Amino acid sequence: MDNRVKIADFIESRGARYNEFADEIWGYAETAFREHRSMEAQIRLLEEEGFKVTRNVGDVETAFCGEWGSGKPVIAFLGEFDALAGLSQKAGVACKDPVEAGANGHGCGHNLLGIASIAAAAALKKIMADEGLKGTVRYYGCPGEEGGSGKAFMAREGVFDDVDAALTWHPANCNYTAGDSSLANTQIYYRFRGVSSHAAAAPHLGRSALDAVELMNIGVQFLREHVIQEARMHYAITDAGGVSPNVVQPYAEVLYLLRAPKSGQVKDIVERVDRIAQGAALMTDTVMEKDFVKSCANIVNNETLERDLQKNLEYYGAPAFDEEDKKFAEAIFATTPEAGRYEGIIKHVSKDEAGRKALEEAKKYALPCTILPYVPTGIAQGGSTDVGDVSWKTPTAQIYMGTWANSTPGHSWQVVAQGKSAMAHKAMLQAGKVLAATGLDLILDPELVKKAQAELKERLQGETYVAIPKGVKPRGLSGAKN
Repeated sequence: MDNRVKIADFIESRGARYNEFADEIWGYAETAFREHRSMEAQIRLLEEEGFKVTRNVGDVETAFCGEWGSGKPVIAFLGEFDALAGLSQKAGVACKDPVEAGANGHGCGHNLLGIASIAAAAALKKIMADEGLKGTVRYYGCPGEEGGSGKAFMAREGVFDDVDAALTWHPANCNYTAGDSSLANTQIYYRFRGVSSHAAAAPHLGRSALDAVELMNIGVQFLREHVIQEARMHYAITDAGGVSPNVVQPYAEVLYLLRAPKSGQVKDIVERVDRIAQGAALMTDTVMEKDFVKSCANIVNNETLERDLQKNLEYYGAPAFDEEDKKFAEAIFATTPEAGRYEGIIKHVSKDEAGRKALEEAKKYALPCTILPYVPTGIAQGGSTDVGDVSWKTPTAQIYMGTWANSTPGHSWQVVAQGKSAMAHKAMLQAGKVLAATGLDLILDPELVKKAQAELKERLQGETYVAIPKGVKPRGLSGAKN
């Protein structure tokens, strides 16, 4: 029997159990670095599958690793399990209806992501054990992807240094192998301290921290014209100094998220924003302090691994959806804005003729029923992911699997509503099969591993990984309702 058939049989035989764990984590909906119950659920599953689990990996409290086997190659599967703040939503309904207003929800499908990767690791372990194959299988439980860059903290501590190749996936509204990159980013608080005074009787004695924040923001607005076109500069005033307009605000802070296609480009932009902040402090006679929160690197693509993933993705095909899946997908489709439909597909295929034809075919269905062609663009798309940090350390590649109706925007209540659906479960298991089959290819073919590693070295061209500075610790999302 073909090993890919054995992988499929194993994962389907355990499917109901995997679905239970995915639904359990959906219910916890814990945000960055607070995912204690979600972590424990995944650890239970790993131990049930026969993996030895190490906790507190990379000195990150909710990071862990399940391992089986010994020796080379070391094949890693990456999993996530954090949710998003403010996206509480009832499951299985096609209208916005939160379980608890303001609470969290799995608006990016991470309840599915980690479980499929564990399923892949377990299936690969099963084949290796049955056939006496040498090598090590690992599952990395990676917390805080949403705004926390958990993998970047793990990478800084050398967690992935001995891994020969890493594989992962992400829920989406279409099925394809990622041939594009991501934006590197850095997140920083700029805090200003001034002097309070009566705003009418003695304004000359005050030094406004809020003025400093506003002047900094204006300075960054002017900077936008003078950075590369692909750069992105986002900010949120997280403390405006109070609610009394008759008091000169003695304290204010602003949180910046700065992005660009390369880590080095982000570093240059950060230095310029730093100078703007310093200038704002000088103009207002306040004191500025900088608080580095986190960063993540751009993805270094690996076409060797991506083509092998695509081969296995095409072998297994799209999930076998049924009429009930179709009805639910069509109901979700009706709630999405027409302008946003197929956005994820369009970004992937817009520069490729075969891709454009595949897009026209995909538009015929509310469900993600087609496999898109592999397009190795290497172009940074609009988002960021800490998968990039792993890709600087070891050859890394990922697929996207259609767990949502193909019009679904990410980070939305619609994603949460579909997170426990039958169509999401089917796609999750399908993703596990593709990852396991690719992992087995790497175990069986040492030359494939060598080729992937040689490609990574060539793509880096001598560049070295820029890690989060020592001393910076992971931190959770302020205000999240866990």
